[in-house]
Amino acid sequence: MPGIRRREFLQKIASVAAVAWLTPKSLAARLASLPSFDRKFTAADTVTLGRTGIHTSLLAMGTGTAGTGHRSHQTTLGLEGLSRLLQNGYDSGLRFFDTADAYGSHAHVADALKHLDRSKVTVLTKSWSRTAPEMRADLDRFRKELGTDYLDIFLVHCVTEADWTTRYQGVMDVLSEAKQKGIIRAHGCSCHSIEALRAAAKSPWVEVDLVRINPVGAYMDASPETVIPVIREMRAAGKGIVGMKILGAGELRHKQDEAIRYALGLGVLDAFTIGAESINEQTDLLKRISAAA
Repeated sequence: MPGIRRREFLQKIASVAAVAWLTPKSLAARLASLPSFDRKFTAADTVTLGRTGIHTSLLAMGTGTAGTGHRSHQTTLGLEGLSRLLQNGYDSGLRFFDTADAYGSHAHVADALKHLDRSKVTVLTKSWSRTAPEMRADLDRFRKELGTDYLDIFLVHCVTEADWTTRYQGVMDVLSEAKQKGIIRAHGCSCHSIEALRAAAKSPWVEVDLVRINPVGAYMDASPETVIPVIREMRAAGKGIVGMKILGAGELRHKQDEAIRYALGLGVLDAFTIGAESINEQTDLLKRISAAA
């Protein structure tokens, strides 16, 4: 990511995070507003992402905690360490791998896929490219790096502009063509501003959206009360909704049970992604999801 783009991005999320904590409702009040669960959940539950026809696990294994500059907390585990973590998740029924060029985790995912049934894994990746030639190059490079002929979900990473669906039409056209050719199965975006999120909700092109949601508004596009109606609009339009920042980028590390219950209880997410950093942490996360109801 160019230096100026990265600086603007970090300034944007810092600003959003600072404002988000000033929302009027407390964590307890937001949890109390949720309906009672009428079922139990497991991280390995099979879900369908909107109208894409993609079936995968409720929990995606994130590989991009603090993921910028082709590094993340997960990649510091090393090639073998992260690959083993992904394989352990697969053995526990997790079928959703969340990666991105910015995280530097493609090689780690590729190593894990060598030991697994690729047809049972949903691979989601993301590109910062904002021009058609760059996106074409990324499509080729990503498949080589991931060691796969096709990509299940391909997202335009971190869109912030209110007019992104017209500004980046060339990029969108490249991904539409790739879907027609069977190179990808679905396309969409990850949003990092409320304006971009609203544009994504209204765009027929967006098939999958990675949205930031947690009960305290940490590192979100706006307060939960502002964001949730937009997500509902997306869901009504048949888009696949994958939640991120479920634990508020670590702000809710001591309130994990509450954050997970919130994500499950909203009724607007098809799936969500959380990045464990060890097998013990992953095992604990699976137990917490099962116990949430």
